Amino acid sequence: MSPDSLTAAVSKPALWTGRVLSSIIVLLLLLDSVMKFMKPQPVIDAFARLGIPLALDVAIGVVLLICVALYAIPQTSVLGAILLTGYLGGAIMSHLRVGDPLFSHALFSSYLGIIVWLALWLREPRLRALTPFRT
Repeated sequence: MSPDSLTAAVSKPALWTGRVLSSIIVLLLLLDSVMKFMKPQPVIDAFARLGIPLALDVAIGVVLLICVALYAIPQTSVLGAILLTGYLGGAIMSHLRVGDPLFSHALFSSYLGIIVWLALWLREPRLRALTPFRT
């Protein structure tokens, strides 16, 4: 496929739905990153409950900020999605390790990961070309 046919393959509703979903994810994860720098009491409590040293809060916040920035930039969005998938996988494992409820806590990060990839799939024709769906 030529680059022009790939661009034309995404309908405007799909493109805008992907953009809106991506924007929501970016804003949500930016908030999460900023909260790690600000250290409000709920963040301190969550770190303690999950057994994560509070001294790692800035490092975790920076990693998340970099992943989100890469996801938000169209040229690096696929790399950002891959890195966010790894980050969110770590969050899932942290919640499973302490026995948090499965659907509300442990799998919440997987729900975010699904939205990350769905939003990217909706707005990125090259990613659509890689998926095994038949028309």
